[in-house]
Amino acid sequence: MANHKSALKRIRSNEKRRVLNRYQHKTTRNAIKKLREVTDAKEAEKMLPSVISMVDKLAKKNIIHSNKAANLKAQLAKHVGAL
Repeated sequence: MANHKSALKRIRSNEKRRVLNRYQHKTTRNAIKKLREVTDAKEAEKMLPSVISMVDKLAKKNIIHSNKAANLKAQLAKHVGAL
């Protein structure tokens, strides 16, 4: 266990970030799954920008790797284009 005030604060702040990161990551994954399940082209095109925005935010905060974000966006765009 940490002894310094700054180390104790770091532990608390790390836990807050971890919970928020998990929430954002899980929410994005659910949105991606929902987009992949959609069969209506118009609805998918409407959902795509918001899902891409969520993926970009995760990559910006280093929750996911930037290359993974690019791959996800490309796959989703390809999926929506094929509908």
